[in-house]
Amino acid sequence: MSREDEILKERFNKIEKLKKSGINPYPSSYDKKNSCLEIQKKYGKLKSEESVKDSVKISGRIMTLRNLGKINFCTLQDFTGKIQVVIQEDESGKKLNEFFLENIDGGDFIGVEGTVFKTKRGELSILAKKIEILSKALRPLPEKYHGIQDNEEKLRKRYLDILMNSEIKELFIKKTKFWQTMRDFLQEKGFIEVETPILETSAGGAAATPFKTHHNALDIDVFLRISMGELWQKKLMISGFEKTFEIGRQFRNEGIDMEHLQDYTQMEFYWAYADYKQGMALVEELYKKLAKETLGTLKFKTHGYEIDLSKKWEVYDYEQLIKEKTKIDIYKDDEKKIKKKLDELKIEYDKKVDHWRLVDILWKYCRKQISGPGFLINQPVELSPLAKRNEKDSKKVQQFQIILAGTEMGNGYSELNDPIDQRERFERQMKLKAAGDKESMEHDETFVEALEYGMPPTCGFGVSERLFSYLMDKPIRECVIFPLMRPEKA
Repeated sequence: MSREDEILKERFNKIEKLKKSGINPYPSSYDKKNSCLEIQKKYGKLKSEESVKDSVKISGRIMTLRNLGKINFCTLQDFTGKIQVVIQEDESGKKLNEFFLENIDGGDFIGVEGTVFKTKRGELSILAKKIEILSKALRPLPEKYHGIQDNEEKLRKRYLDILMNSEIKELFIKKTKFWQTMRDFLQEKGFIEVETPILETSAGGAAATPFKTHHNALDIDVFLRISMGELWQKKLMISGFEKTFEIGRQFRNEGIDMEHLQDYTQMEFYWAYADYKQGMALVEELYKKLAKETLGTLKFKTHGYEIDLSKKWEVYDYEQLIKEKTKIDIYKDDEKKIKKKLDELKIEYDKKVDHWRLVDILWKYCRKQISGPGFLINQPVELSPLAKRNEKDSKKVQQFQIILAGTEMGNGYSELNDPIDQRERFERQMKLKAAGDKESMEHDETFVEALEYGMPPTCGFGVSERLFSYLMDKPIRECVIFPLMRPEKA
């Protein structure tokens, strides 16, 4: 029998013993009166060996345990922090001390009533007068000083990783603050939060591979959305709404890497009567607010780049930047020359993709050389089927992408509201799809029909939780509280 099996057997026997003595090892509730943090703040200034008569009542999990016979110690942890609990036979009573020694293990949830004092060594503690078992742990916790070492195991058993590592807990508290700050910012600017469909009959609003499933009740195939309701929110602009946003989950059936996942949280807003330049100003203000509230600073290091959001944000021209970095003229040089350059740079690409997809691959190489913060503008119309054309140069669109730490950190544009132009672009996208381009968009005739009723000038913008992962200087998968994992092999 393994040591783990021995522990399981031993603890199972303790549970049976508790039940026979009339004690429920899994009660329904506990009337907790105090938290660890509250006690630390209120009594932290006590002197060594000083005590108070005030009674406290706390609950939490036992993280460490030292049984010394007539005096025993455990560290109790709740959501707010930790505190030491002392069970001393002379003060707590022989019966309580024996109960603790015979029935309590590391990992158990217990409730404790007692008084507060400081030990000779200055450790703020609770002298236990009463202990209740709230949940008996069958399995032991990971070893205190090493925790879970395997990265895959950390993600698979995230609950233990959070339990043993306060930094991971703080990460997800910051993530909540990140999204709440974004929500508050937009609402203060007059945007209304909306909910749009997750299941769609056509996967529109982005260039990505969707997940497909079947709707039994309607007997139709549907897709999980690949955008945060882009076409739906623009229909709301048509309906008379002027400022909307949505924060939710979206799904793309593509690869996993440092900054990509299949399901993740995204925000998109739509702002009637505004263009991409107004969008750029609003987004810069938003990002500064997010960094300040989440990190407490506008300066940070991430993925090898030093970022200062307080400095002047640069504006990068798509065509000029590629020419500067690679000597390629994207409007004059043919596919053969672009492929030759990609080969020289040792960049992998699908030889079947068209001219503009090759250009996009080249741009992504150039992007890695930019730390930002800045805005990329003047993208080719072929790469942005939903963006309005630049009035001074119809080959380009009124688009802006946030560039931070060598990657795209948000995308927006003056939305195309010309239904004739939109239909032509959708039709071109369908031809590309038929030719094997997996990143081309679907043709959504219902959206074109809606545009024919008239949509006001509109700026749209979207950003995913990739931004949060970069603020934290971590791969995006580590910033998801429960990432999708392959099932363990039996």
